[in-house]
Amino acid sequence: MALAKIVYASMTGNTEEIADIVAEAFENLDLEVEIDECTTVDAADFQDADICVVATYTYGDGELPDEIVDFYEDLQEEDLSGKLFGVVGSGDTFYDEFCKSVDDFEAAFNKTGATKGANSVKVDLAAEEDDIIRLEGFAKQIAEALN
Repeated sequence: MALAKIVYASMTGNTEEIADIVAEAFENLDLEVEIDECTTVDAADFQDADICVVATYTYGDGELPDEIVDFYEDLQEEDLSGKLFGVVGSGDTFYDEFCKSVDDFEAAFNKTGATKGANSVKVDLAAEEDDIIRLEGFAKQIAEALN
């Protein structure tokens, strides 16, 4: 059974909820799922997965959350050739750099040799009904790319 690994950073709970929505969508597609908070795992743990997903929030004016910086830096050193990746996250449209951390992680994954399995999903604050539909579609698109 294919393994989807989701690593998240969450301050308010919004991004953890987004990660949970994606995890549930993967499980509904008969994928095995591991979900971990970013300070409890290493980027090298993605080596064991078929699908690698990061769920992050953007702090302040476009900064990566402090707790995920080490993971972000280590990720760029990994060789994830043959794996699929996707990035989801939350932000606040109040800021000029809306969900910039999502874009930063997409760029980091591009350095790993992994293949983008779906377009990134950016959520304004908490996931609403239309966001949940987009997150479920994100999971479905990556799962289909695996087959």
